[in-house]
Amino acid sequence: MGVYGSPEAASMAALGMFAEQHRGQESCGMAVCDGKILRLHKSMGLVKEVFTPEVLETLPGTIAIGHVRYPTKGSASSFNSQPHLVETLFGPSYALASNGDLVNYASVRARLEAENVYFKSDNDGELLVKFIAWRIAQGDEPADAIRALMREIKGAYSCVFVTKRELYLFRDPLSMRPMVWGKTAEGAVVVASESCALDILKVSDRREVPPAGMIRVNKEGITILENDPNLYRSRRHNSYCVFEHIYFSRPDSFHFGEDVYAVREKIGALLAAEDQGLKADCVVPVPDSSNFMAVGYAAASGIPLSLGLIRNHYIGRTFIKPEQTIRDESVRQKFNPLPNFFTGKRVVLVDDSIVRGTTIRKIVLMIKAAGAKEIHLRIGSPQVKFSCYFGIDTPHPEELAANRYSLDEIRQRTGVDSLKHLSLESLAKCLDKPEEYCYACFDGHYPLEIQ
Repeated sequence: MGVYGSPEAASMAALGMFAEQHRGQESCGMAVCDGKILRLHKSMGLVKEVFTPEVLETLPGTIAIGHVRYPTKGSASSFNSQPHLVETLFGPSYALASNGDLVNYASVRARLEAENVYFKSDNDGELLVKFIAWRIAQGDEPADAIRALMREIKGAYSCVFVTKRELYLFRDPLSMRPMVWGKTAEGAVVVASESCALDILKVSDRREVPPAGMIRVNKEGITILENDPNLYRSRRHNSYCVFEHIYFSRPDSFHFGEDVYAVREKIGALLAAEDQGLKADCVVPVPDSSNFMAVGYAAASGIPLSLGLIRNHYIGRTFIKPEQTIRDESVRQKFNPLPNFFTGKRVVLVDDSIVRGTTIRKIVLMIKAAGAKEIHLRIGSPQVKFSCYFGIDTPHPEELAANRYSLDEIRQRTGVDSLKHLSLESLAKCLDKPEEYCYACFDGHYPLEIQ
């Protein structure tokens, strides 16, 4: 999140971060500036827990950046929480929050450490802000420092960078992670990973930050800074993360030029098209990311949609829990079948993906114990066979179910009567510009060399 030009910047950022809480529940933080003092507050926990009204009162200013985190690189600790702040001889001077992962982190960090740059964490965001600060110390203006960053640091990053008087928005040349910005009726500039955060702040005239885009906001206004979108592109188009549409984003968000819910409905419809002749009594989604896939499947197949699983929304997302023991316990707390609903029914169970396979197995056991006669599992993505190095925490390849077992072995281990995945070809048909997306977790074709 980023806010510029509002006396309620901290409160606005907190509200936007709350709307993006689904993107990470491990920790959160905020840096706020009143033009003279840059203040940082971050902690382990949820936004509502960390940023109470009492805390927000201690964060005066008209510029704020915020972040919610789940760990991909770096351990689960307050040191790795974002934003990261840099102190100079003039006190706290710069702060940055980033979404995404870098693929040449180790080599760039080693280079900076050789220049006596000190690191407190092993988080990508700190590397980015320390790189910018290092370049500024050498005489660069912030915009030139960011240009140098884009030439030398490779990976996925959608970033907000703040000085004591300016806010910068910038995005990697491949536009892997979403980033959208706009203005409120009162003239404040707001930027966020997802448009649902802009909705709650009533931001109009919104647009996406372009590939390798840089935008500076200060008292002179909004400046779109020129930059080269072909800095390290291996192909002449973007590499949007398709997993954002499949799982990660909220369905009421709009990014990569498409409504998330509409893509998920198309996925469900094509799952049904690949599944003609199946006899079932109901279509049941694994809530919440699969809800609209099930809507699309039910509409295309004519099988009634039923919300047979109830989700406890006070439990975080099991996919992004850092430890397997916590993940297993969360499944039991998170879902509960409707009483007497599944008895004797043939069920089409729709889920977005199978990563490790442990979560869906427990859900199937739960539904079977509730009396289901048959369970036909339909997955709204191809098999996840490769790790993501750009901001989605898919595990090492040997931990992925698709690499450990055959499709029939997965069916047997999950205990379902049949199992089908959406094909990669059908997934491409669900997107307006399929050539603009990254499918590396499915096909292993990475848009950047992994170092």
